[in-house]
Amino acid sequence: MQIRDKVFVVTGGGNGMGREVVLGLLQRGARVAALDLSEAGLAETAQLAGADADRLTTHAVNVTDRKAVLALPAAIEKAHGQVDGLLNVAGIIQPFVKIQDLDFDVIERVMNVNFWGVVNTTKAFLPTLLKRPEAALLNVSSMGGFLPVPGQAAYGASKAAVKLLTEALYAELQGTPVAVTVVFPGGVGTNITANSGVEIPNMDQLTSGKQPKTTSPADAGRQIIEAVEKGSYRVRIGSDATFMDRLSRLAPRRATLLIANQMKALLG
Repeated sequence: MQIRDKVFVVTGGGNGMGREVVLGLLQRGARVAALDLSEAGLAETAQLAGADADRLTTHAVNVTDRKAVLALPAAIEKAHGQVDGLLNVAGIIQPFVKIQDLDFDVIERVMNVNFWGVVNTTKAFLPTLLKRPEAALLNVSSMGGFLPVPGQAAYGASKAAVKLLTEALYAELQGTPVAVTVVFPGGVGTNITANSGVEIPNMDQLTSGKQPKTTSPADAGRQIIEAVEKGSYRVRIGSDATFMDRLSRLAPRRATLLIANQMKALLG
C-alpha cells in the first residue's frame, strides 16, 4: 500500500510506538488522525510533527468509550475526506503481580483498553475501510500474546485476544480491499509502565544480571509502517520476539519455563 496521500487513524498517538508511527506516516506524506487519551501527549506529538502538522488532526478519546469511538469516523472523514487505514497501537500493561493478587477491576481495565478498545475502533472504521480501493487494518498484539509471562497474565490474555481477533479478521476479509496485519513486539523502550500507572519492581535483580535488550520506539514504528506498505500478515518486532516465537512453537513448555525463570526476580 502506498503511504503518500493516504489517511490513517492511529491509536496511542500521544506517546511511544504510536507517536513514532504518526510521525513516520506524516514524513512519508500521509495524513493522520492521531487518537489518544492524553491531550498533552497529542499536543506534544503535534509539536514534534513540525511542518508536517498541517496534515495531522488530534482526537482526545478513550477507546473504551464506545459511543465516542463510533462518532470518530464521521469527524475524521469530515477533516480528511476519507480513511484508508486503522492502526491500533494503544495499549497498557498490568502491575507485575500474579493473578491471585490482581484485583478484578485491574483485569477488567486491561481487557477493556487492550481488547475492547481494538474491537470498538475496528467496528467503527471497518465499514469505511471496506469502501476504499485499498485499505489497511493493523493491530498490535505482543510477544505476551503468544507466550505466557508470569506477572502479566491479564495483559497477555488481552493481547492473545487481539491476536486471534486479528487473524480471524484476516480470514474474513479475504477478497476485500482491506489488508490485515497483526504485530508482535517484544521489549520496546517506551514509557508504557508509567502510562499504565505501573512500576517494575526488582528490575536490577533479573536472573540474567543485566537489563533486557529492547527495540527503540522509532525502529518499532518504522517496522509497523513498513508492514502496512507491504501488506504483511504477521510481523515480529525485536530479536526477543523472533526467538521466543520460534521456541514457543517448537518447545512450548521449555519456552514457558524459560520466561517463568526470568520473571522470578520481578515477582519477588
